[in-house]
Amino acid sequence: MDAPETVEKQPNTEEIDYRELRMATMEAGRFAPLANNVWFLTGQVDGAGGFRYVPINTSPFRVGRRSDLSLCLPSATVSSLHAEIVERDGALFVRDLGSTNGTYVNGREVDEEVQIGENDLVQFANIALRVNRQANERGGVTAVENVGDQALALTRFDDLLSERAVVPYFQPIVRFENQEIVGYEVLGRSRLFGLNSPKEMFLAAEQLNLETELSRMLRHEGITAGQSLPTNPRLFVNTHPLELKHPAALIGSLEELRRAFPNQPITLEIHEAAVCNAETSRELRAALNSLDMELAYDDFGAGQARFAELAEVPPNILKFDITLIQGIHRATQPRQNLLSTLLRMTHDLGIRSLAEGVECEEEADACRRLGFQLAQGYFFGRPASALRYTS
Repeated sequence: MDAPETVEKQPNTEEIDYRELRMATMEAGRFAPLANNVWFLTGQVDGAGGFRYVPINTSPFRVGRRSDLSLCLPSATVSSLHAEIVERDGALFVRDLGSTNGTYVNGREVDEEVQIGENDLVQFANIALRVNRQANERGGVTAVENVGDQALALTRFDDLLSERAVVPYFQPIVRFENQEIVGYEVLGRSRLFGLNSPKEMFLAAEQLNLETELSRMLRHEGITAGQSLPTNPRLFVNTHPLELKHPAALIGSLEELRRAFPNQPITLEIHEAAVCNAETSRELRAALNSLDMELAYDDFGAGQARFAELAEVPPNILKFDITLIQGIHRATQPRQNLLSTLLRMTHDLGIRSLAEGVECEEEADACRRLGFQLAQGYFFGRPASALRYTS
């Protein structure tokens, strides 16, 4: 969903001049390939375990223990002026600058200048960093400005994870019968530049292969913030599709949640498109049952409706996608009949139905007549911080 429009007063954004910071990322030493490619080094640059995403925004890009260099590596094994990376004709090259403990590319020591590319592992003494690239296919001045914004957002992603700098928002889920709030979907927001919405967060996470870590953090922080909501409501938390490829890790994260919040009613949402392996789904469903958590299939009808999986591993709740709900009061009779048939099938399987994206009274009335049991959307409440629902 789009970022909420809310009348509640928001805390001030960090006291940072983002224009100045963005320009620093694109400072005078920038070189031509930034218009099409932004190169980064990723990994742990100190012993504290923090993951960094360092843009290679100058040529030469000098690395060493000195604090005035492009990249300072505070390790006793790294020389004061250890190595440098230079750009020529859109390609990157690394050379050692007479360091004590050497520079390595993919495990081989650099004797002369060596070209490096995406996914290469560059090691400065005992500090190993991965070379990554973010491509931007749009040309011109505007594209360069966008690349700078993206580069800045990516450099802040480490702060997002290490500082757990998310602001959970909650959107109410109501029962049609009496419009009582029965739960909230947990939605992630942030006030870090370029990482405000879930889309922006996961685009950055994708560049770093950290989608799973971000998803787990959003669930935990959402439930933590949800403890201030009145009446201990059910919280609907999301998954990333990649998590379904490693069900044991996903189940482990859910076990951690249950230990941390033993009395919190929780429903795990899985995107309909990710429900394609019946064995994995059965394993997950069994684990959820043992943890006293519910299962919801999200965005049903957005793509290929997976009826076989509904019968094989029925969820507790089926969330019908907003594309099926928008304008339903003006829809043709055949379309309404189709939705009514889908609802009957859902209820026959013992699954509760939820209409997503209900935005007006006419849509709400039509969904109620068709037989939906639950609803969510702007008509019933926009996403907001927990403060909105506790004041």
